[in-house]
Amino acid sequence: MERYLVTGGSGFLGINLVRFLLAKGHPVSVIDLVAFDYPDCAGDIAFVQGDIRSDADVARAMAGADVVVHCAAALPLYPPAEIFSTDIDGTRKVLEHAEREGVKRFVHISTTAVYGIPDHHPLLEDDPQQGVGPYGTAKVEAERVCESFRARGMCVPILRPKSFIGPERLGIFAMFYEWARTGHGFPVLGNGKNLYQYLDVADLCDAIYLAATLPPERADDVFNIGAKEFRTVREDFQAVLDEAGFGRKVRCIPARPAVWILRFLEALKLSPIYKWIYETVSEDSFVSIEKAERVLGWTPRHSNRDALLRNYRWYLENLDRLDRSGGVTHRVPWKQGILSLAKIFF
Repeated sequence: MERYLVTGGSGFLGINLVRFLLAKGHPVSVIDLVAFDYPDCAGDIAFVQGDIRSDADVARAMAGADVVVHCAAALPLYPPAEIFSTDIDGTRKVLEHAEREGVKRFVHISTTAVYGIPDHHPLLEDDPQQGVGPYGTAKVEAERVCESFRARGMCVPILRPKSFIGPERLGIFAMFYEWARTGHGFPVLGNGKNLYQYLDVADLCDAIYLAATLPPERADDVFNIGAKEFRTVREDFQAVLDEAGFGRKVRCIPARPAVWILRFLEALKLSPIYKWIYETVSEDSFVSIEKAERVLGWTPRHSNRDALLRNYRWYLENLDRLDRSGGVTHRVPWKQGILSLAKIFF
């Protein structure tokens, strides 16, 4: 069986992918800055606690790898310098070592944030890339790095997933789940009638595996990945409030003044909600997945509603072991900042 190296394997996507690959019988290596602290499978992997910007760390992790799935990234709440050095320079470093070691396949996990704030939907893979903020900009540049190695003969599938959720996903979703659990409603910007596509992490793992195993002539391309079934923001998030059982409702607030307030709070570092979220959440946001369905033969199994409820139920089952110290990754609940005071109104 081919050995997989998962970069960023201690993160939310990483742990779901590691479990997926182990279930398929593959040997798995992981490199991450933080410890791999999942007792259910820690003994089944080769783990390197290291930095993808370090030649020595990447060389150790790359040993024996046949396929690399590059999930590691500095997310939007990281300092800009950290985002650029990790997401661009780190991607280049991992590609260099993969090329040197003769790795068969390098699957790069990008993001639909590379499209910026679009003026049409659905978004197609050949639409312009206009990254918003350091994270979006860095992910655009990381794709260009991948394309340069593809031009040199490597097989480098690039997946652009929508925001993905499921077991182990916290981050900003933990705020919503906490409000639902404690009997509060939840605000949405605008009228809530906009279509906003998410993705279940299990479906993303399926897409990654297809990109890693199909013949290069099918897989060596760029693919949007998202839920096939999704409804309006108001309808999909209401499903979680209904599950919570307090009779609370999604409440809509005017988008324009809310965006100005969130810009101000972000500048003062009083809110965890960053520009790409608050500038797009009141607008339609969905991509065409027709190419992935047609070329990869990928079929998503979960709707937005399924994914949100699966994640919420996991959250409730694991409340007693959550790290509440705060952070900037999807593995921990983000500190709500001044927004924690807002829930008294909902």
